[in-house]
Amino acid sequence: MNKKKLAYIIGILILIIIGYTYFNSDTDKDVSLTTKVIKGNFLNEVYISGEAQSTSSKKINGPNSARRFNIYQIKIQDLVAEGTVVKKGDYIGKLDASEVNSKLNEAQLNLEKAESRYTQQKLDTTLSLKQERNTIKDLLFNIEEDKLELERSAYESPATIKSLEIKIQKTERNLKEKKADYLIKKRQANAKMAIAGTEVTKNKKRIEDLIKLQKEFTIYSDDEGMVTYVKEWNGNKKKVGSTITPWEPAIASLPDLSKMESKTYSNEVDIRKIKKGLSTKIGFDAFPDIELDGVVTSVANVGETKPGSDIKLFQVLIKLNGTNKNIRPGMTTSNKILIDQQNDVLMVPLEAIFAKDSISYAYVKSGLSINKKQIELGESNNEVVIVKKGLEENDIVYLSKPEGLEEKSITLLE
Repeated sequence: MNKKKLAYIIGILILIIIGYTYFNSDTDKDVSLTTKVIKGNFLNEVYISGEAQSTSSKKINGPNSARRFNIYQIKIQDLVAEGTVVKKGDYIGKLDASEVNSKLNEAQLNLEKAESRYTQQKLDTTLSLKQERNTIKDLLFNIEEDKLELERSAYESPATIKSLEIKIQKTERNLKEKKADYLIKKRQANAKMAIAGTEVTKNKKRIEDLIKLQKEFTIYSDDEGMVTYVKEWNGNKKKVGSTITPWEPAIASLPDLSKMESKTYSNEVDIRKIKKGLSTKIGFDAFPDIELDGVVTSVANVGETKPGSDIKLFQVLIKLNGTNKNIRPGMTTSNKILIDQQNDVLMVPLEAIFAKDSISYAYVKSGLSINKKQIELGESNNEVVIVKKGLEENDIVYLSKPEGLEEKSITLLE
């Protein structure tokens, strides 16, 4: 083999290698930047996180009679751990009874004073009425003596007899007045005794009520369930050291775990899509393998601002159609709200769509060439968009603009 022929063969091999490398590199590039138009089911879903809660729960309240005794703020001294499963009559917690104990001591002192006043009034009444009765007896004796003396003076002078008769009449008049006075004083004494006795009864009743209230500072469950802490006005959960009031008397709650919902907050953009009655899939961060069906039951019309943020959020409540023994109130939920579903539609990734002068188009591979084709779009989600016209199933479209085709004209729809 001469040198000229050898050089010719080597040159051909080099051209083949270069050509192979070139075409293979283009193919790899096309694969990495292209995708096929697929036909399938389109799902438009809104993803928002939330918190599981019961739609029906029974509040465990502190004493409802504390307000009668001017006790308006009571601290929680002890509370069972959240999530504790209790039966009816089980211990829940204890409240600080220092204020009611102070009022109980004060009531006992007042009772002792009232009983002392009652005893003193009773003695005063007994002595006073005894003196009145003795005076009436003395007047009766005087009348009998005067009558006897009048009988012995039958032969005395008329003046003497008249004087005795007047004396008897005067004594009888005094007796009548004393009897009337006695009845009045007796009624007065009875009234004073009644007042003193009422004061004693009042203080005894107050002590009984305070002792009853004191017992109510130890809280027991009146039903069975799982203890869940309630939230204060600022969103923080009540715990040991927190305060309850007559207006917010609950220290915990017993939720009905068979009636659960997911409480979520949507932003201003997504809230326009969310409507009452939309189907939802609810997942739980604590149990990734659990997913339950649900339905939107409430969509807030007015937004609210969360602490530390200026963004308006709208509350959305989602009812769980099923339940699971592992689900607990307060668990973080992930909610997929189905906004729209269309079956057997053409779809491409959002990255494959470009726009110019309000015309949407895509770069479509056709053999060894690339065409810019106008397309008519439908609904979209965060990943894909529906193609109504302009593309066919399995067409290959580019996910980024191929180089050198910026100025190529767009093939418009017919």
